[in-house]
Amino acid sequence: MRDLLRNRAFRRELLASLLLGAAFTLVGFVLSREAGAVALALTACVLTAQCFLARRRYRAMARLADELDRILHGGESFDLDRFSEGELSILQSELAKLLVALRERSDALKKDKLTLADSLADISHQLKTPLTSMNLAAAMLADPDLTPERRAELVRDLTRQLTRTEWLVSALLKLSRLDAGTVELQRTTFTAAQLFRAAASPLLIPFEVRGVELIADFSGEEAVTGDLPWLSEALGNILKNCLEHTPAGGSVTVTARETPLFTELAVTDTGGGIAPEDLPHIFERFYRGQNASPDSAGIGLALARTILSRSDGALTAENTAGGARFLLRFYRSTV
Repeated sequence: MRDLLRNRAFRRELLASLLLGAAFTLVGFVLSREAGAVALALTACVLTAQCFLARRRYRAMARLADELDRILHGGESFDLDRFSEGELSILQSELAKLLVALRERSDALKKDKLTLADSLADISHQLKTPLTSMNLAAAMLADPDLTPERRAELVRDLTRQLTRTEWLVSALLKLSRLDAGTVELQRTTFTAAQLFRAAASPLLIPFEVRGVELIADFSGEEAVTGDLPWLSEALGNILKNCLEHTPAGGSVTVTARETPLFTELAVTDTGGGIAPEDLPHIFERFYRGQNASPDSAGIGLALARTILSRSDGALTAENTAGGARFLLRFYRSTV
């Protein structure tokens, strides 16, 4: 009872009941002694019932508080059914929703933590390889007895590894920005030909050096809506992947078609196709297939798919008779 009286709300309710009971009792005694006695007995009964119900309610709330405290300190199970009586039913419903949301968020955070740990391990491994090569090349360049030919070869290898490391770090930063949601993709409309030119421009010399023909087959009217710099990054990574897997004398062809629902770009190479066991995994981060080039980090295709998904698009891959085909679909926001 002493605990109840510390509660200001209960004290107000008890005082109101006392005053009301006293008034009825006074009126009862004015009418007759019997009426006054009945009113006094009823008042006592009401006050007793009020104290009993209040004590029961506060005990239930104390148990509920203990359950919540246990959950906050790592408890797994939480039986709210025994609190589903009276005014606690509303609180029970809201707490159940809150606990489900918190548990889902906790599971998601645990999954993200494991993914981050795996990603960091993969990133460190990917960076370790070119850094080791650069350290070896730098140490060998310090040898005063190197021939000019060998020195030039080491400089070319060092430059190649630096370029690879720069691209890898840049791709990882872009992936992290997309994952964190800090990139605000713009939505403008441009032609598929414009997208192709923006993506292919940095790769024209590598295509020429490796003797692979790059073919574009557009009508000129196919429209794409999205962020041109980011989508050109995605298409460029796909073109780069096709180039790495196409032998000299082969070709990479880009075609476009437009439907009422989407615009589709098809990138087809003559590199022999993707191994069936690799096909379900080629868009996974850091995945390197059986025919991956030594310089492949398994980032480019994962970055391309992430960009497409953030742009209300889709990226898939399939095998053709003589190579691989990547399909980029850019869906329209309104039909």
